[in-house]
Amino acid sequence: MSAPTGPDSALVDLLGLVAYGELLAFDRLAADARLAPDLRRRAALSEMAAAEIGNYRRIADRLAALGTPPDDAMAPYVAALQAYHDSTEPKDWLEAVTKAYVGDAITDDFLRKIADGLNEPERQLVLDVLHDSRYAEFAAAEMRTAIAADPRVANRLSMWARRLVGEALSQAGRVAAADRGALTALITREGVDVPALFRRLTAAHTARMAAVGLNN
Repeated sequence: MSAPTGPDSALVDLLGLVAYGELLAFDRLAADARLAPDLRRRAALSEMAAAEIGNYRRIADRLAALGTPPDDAMAPYVAALQAYHDSTEPKDWLEAVTKAYVGDAITDDFLRKIADGLNEPERQLVLDVLHDSRYAEFAAAEMRTAIAADPRVANRLSMWARRLVGEALSQAGRVAAADRGALTALITREGVDVPALFRRLTAAHTARMAAVGLNN
């Protein structure tokens, strides 16, 4: 498959990346819902999954409006993103909510920064599909409750969160390797200081870990 050409190449690549991320998030949350210890929690994750597939449809529709089949735009990122989720499959409920809390937030921070370089309506579209704060609050509450009940849980979840971050960084490298140049150009064309960006992402992650009682 040839790379997209023309002035919208970077936009198509970015939307393809976001679309596949949303599709995978739906798959992950729908599966993780079965780990829930009760129906209330199962319903909460199922609602999160429904939101992800709704977000996917919005991105896919925009890609189609730009003249690019969504599956073509997503294809370069399938292997990299699937590898991340395959290597970080949660074994239980607490690992599932920690993954939602840690992994989704890092992705959202990154996309929020990249959206700054987009024109409308794509800028608002990307911002609109970022995760609802109530889902992060739900995950954080689950983690705090578990740690309060058994402080030893904090060490296990801290190790799991560090693994998630390490895999996310490896994923970023795989995405960069899959990129055909246009997406990289989008990230740098606004003069983004990439090392500084990753320092900010790391600082925000550290703060989120502390907020739920985990060690960085």
